[in-house]
Amino acid sequence: MKEKIKVIQYGCGKMGIVFLRYLYEKGAEIVGAIDMNPNLVGKDVGEIAELGFNLGVPVRCDAENVFKECDADVCIISVKSLMSDVYDAFELSAKYGVNAISTCEEAMYPWNTSPAITNKLDKLAKENNCTLTGSGYQDVFWGNLVSTLAGATHNIIKIEGSSSYNVEDYGIALAEAHGAGLTPEEFEEEIVKNDSLPSYMWNANQWLCSQFGWTIKSIKQELVPIFHDKDIYSSTLGKTIKAGDALGMSAIVTTVTNQGPTIVAQCIGKVYPEGEVDRNLWTIHGEPNTTVKIECPATVELTCATIVNRIPQLIMAPSGFYTTEKMPRAEYLTYPMNFYVED
Repeated sequence: MKEKIKVIQYGCGKMGIVFLRYLYEKGAEIVGAIDMNPNLVGKDVGEIAELGFNLGVPVRCDAENVFKECDADVCIISVKSLMSDVYDAFELSAKYGVNAISTCEEAMYPWNTSPAITNKLDKLAKENNCTLTGSGYQDVFWGNLVSTLAGATHNIIKIEGSSSYNVEDYGIALAEAHGAGLTPEEFEEEIVKNDSLPSYMWNANQWLCSQFGWTIKSIKQELVPIFHDKDIYSSTLGKTIKAGDALGMSAIVTTVTNQGPTIVAQCIGKVYPEGEVDRNLWTIHGEPNTTVKIECPATVELTCATIVNRIPQLIMAPSGFYTTEKMPRAEYLTYPMNFYVED
């Protein structure tokens, strides 16, 4: 592909800042930027990305007009964590035939948790010859990392995983989805009893099963609040979380397959007390046993880099809602991203 890839950045908050810089540095042409935050609207994306110069592209809140005017190839959607929350952004992209890739964790594999929404978007994207998908940190570190290790395994009995991240790094939507700042009673009512809130490992486990060709016999999750014995200030929530209120939660998802292997995966998302860091730990139990441990992964930057690196594959993928376990693994872009798109 000779021309630069034209990209709309939908969501210019904490992660959008990183996306905009990565897009520029990987040779994309940023043609539009959308955010509803009045403190961001009107600012140039070069200023937001801290490039040291303006690009002549202001952040706007009139999303549909941005799509009408920009003739974009791709839209990065980095706003919220559930399909119901990002549906409008995906729908707008599909309506205008713009390929879209989202940080929405449920979008990694939403076929079973939001089937009506996903199938509707799949149909619309096919009608307008574009591709929609979800990606990010979990694409590599909860997905392809595990399946790559499995490629060196003779027999798998069980896959165990655990990943932790600081919700302060991702914005208020993710913090609220993890119950940060809720009292124990509020957490029980709003998180534990809310059947419409699959944890992120739920979708990651299904992604793995799809890639391995395993069918699911049963799947369940347990959502457990995480507390601390001291007050902790959350800049994302803009308040102090009192001792005894939830910093966030641990979500444990157990998936039993008809082929035999079981996947038990846990994600821990919370406001970190001082001194805590992100971790990612996976073990394949079988012949042989294999454990990989990643200390202090830069989850925000890894998420943004994975999605930017996925853009050429997104453009070349079949139309519809096409999840990444069917795509080649994300690869490092040495050259401008348009060099990786076959005409």
